[in-house]
Amino acid sequence: MENNVNTKIKNLISLVYGESFSEAHLAVLFEKIEKSCSVITEKRKTGWDEKDVVLITYGDQFTAKGKEALPVFTQFYNEWLARSFSHVHLLPFYPWSSDDGFSVIDYHAVAPETGTWNDIAELKQSTNLMFDFVCNHMSAKSQWFANYLNQTPGYEDFFISVDPETDLSAVTRPRALPLLTPFTLRDGTVRHLWTTFSEDQVDLNFASPQVLIAMVDVLLHYLVEGASYIRLDAVGFMWKIPGTSCIHLENTHRLIQLFRAISDRVAPGTVLITETNVPHKDNISYFGDGENEAQMVYQFSLPPLVLHAVHRQDVRALCEWAASLKLPSQQTTWFNFLASHDGIGLNPLRGILPETEILSLVEILQNEGALVNWKNNPDGTRSPYEINVTYLDALSHKESDNHQRIARFILAHAVLLSFPGVPAIYIQSILGSRNDYGGVERLGYNRAINRRKYVAGEIDGELVDHNNIRHGIYHKLSELIALRRAEKAFHPDSEAMFETVGEHIFKIIRIATNGERITALFNFSNQYQNLYTDINTGRELIAGNAINGTTLTLNPWQVMWIKEN
Repeated sequence: MENNVNTKIKNLISLVYGESFSEAHLAVLFEKIEKSCSVITEKRKTGWDEKDVVLITYGDQFTAKGKEALPVFTQFYNEWLARSFSHVHLLPFYPWSSDDGFSVIDYHAVAPETGTWNDIAELKQSTNLMFDFVCNHMSAKSQWFANYLNQTPGYEDFFISVDPETDLSAVTRPRALPLLTPFTLRDGTVRHLWTTFSEDQVDLNFASPQVLIAMVDVLLHYLVEGASYIRLDAVGFMWKIPGTSCIHLENTHRLIQLFRAISDRVAPGTVLITETNVPHKDNISYFGDGENEAQMVYQFSLPPLVLHAVHRQDVRALCEWAASLKLPSQQTTWFNFLASHDGIGLNPLRGILPETEILSLVEILQNEGALVNWKNNPDGTRSPYEINVTYLDALSHKESDNHQRIARFILAHAVLLSFPGVPAIYIQSILGSRNDYGGVERLGYNRAINRRKYVAGEIDGELVDHNNIRHGIYHKLSELIALRRAEKAFHPDSEAMFETVGEHIFKIIRIATNGERITALFNFSNQYQNLYTDINTGRELIAGNAINGTTLTLNPWQVMWIKEN
């Protein structure tokens, strides 16, 4: 096994680098790998099951005067969230300069205001951990970049210098910002460096063996610190060839295969999750052949499709897409979510919905208070690529009362929890957060609308106040998660069938390997819906009611989970 993996690593390096990756480079790389193998003694869980539910949060989500943020979060987590979640995805907690953590200054450190690696270890006593591997780019304020600008030996090719006259019109642009940014080196030379996301996020040059070794060292460090899930951030852009789209290139896939092989060697059971906010057909390419790349990919089409179904009160597009989903192997599954620290991506709808319906959804949400980010297209036009809004506010109308908001919210999250795959829930969602326009005004960017941070004790009272929407959301969603985690039919790998009953009712049937069967029914409309089923006897898990007979009535926006006898 060990020799086979080592051979795979060498073969992948040869495919990507050829002779530029020397025997000396290989010796350094394998020394780091073997050292990590000797340090990691804890066995990771193999695969996944129905109990796996991930919380997405910032490490400094909660603060208290005179205290570092991570211990404050751990205390909140243990009091309010530990019973619901098996994993915590800590968004980048490293020292950073912009983009709320995704412009990393030092990959190997914990931001001092957030805590220390000991605090990470303390949180790990309560949950499994998921870290971000921000592998495409790093901060212009980092020491690595300072070394490059100072022309320090060994850093000459850490970043990507391009002649500004080069034709880069084919390059896929995720944001409406310049692709190249001029920087001045110590000797006065001006170089135009590749900056896919912003002038403060300088792309790493993976064509350099030194960069690969340095970034593998980062990956190994995260494995040693106990991350059982690794999120590969913006991974589709890693390899650049001018004249191409510079996204999803063959060597990008090979690098992910290399990360997978190294993770399998050092910490078997580690799950790699690719974050590629792109059309569905490109997104699923990161499964590779089902065994050699990511074990999970983000299910980016789910959040906007659920919103589309809610606002049109029509589930047909959602169902048709869901029924088309296929995994390449039993070693892969979906990483499902509705909300995250980023906005709701629209590119994953392209190829599924007509552009007119995408633009209509954008207009509806804008009218209800959402903000929109745009991207530039190669032909000079621009398109909306992301809606910025809390998912709670995205689902409802401005005039909706709390009862209506909660009903739509629970319906949407019941879909998430019913879907094959592992569900992830953003902390703002389970806390029932509304749009933070003050944060947008204060910080100056749209994504702040869904990134509110809290002072310890600030919202605890609201979570126990029966008249507060936070209380309703938190308790109902927590109860729903507990039900899901108790049912083998909701195992990520359990058989799933998708149907519609008319245009308003979405049906998901999940069947466990032991034959247990749950029929999930969702009324995506503001009207009562009557339907006939082939279920004679069973129990509706959410309300706890016995089911006798085949005629059911669903209230507006109601969900039923029926476990058949």
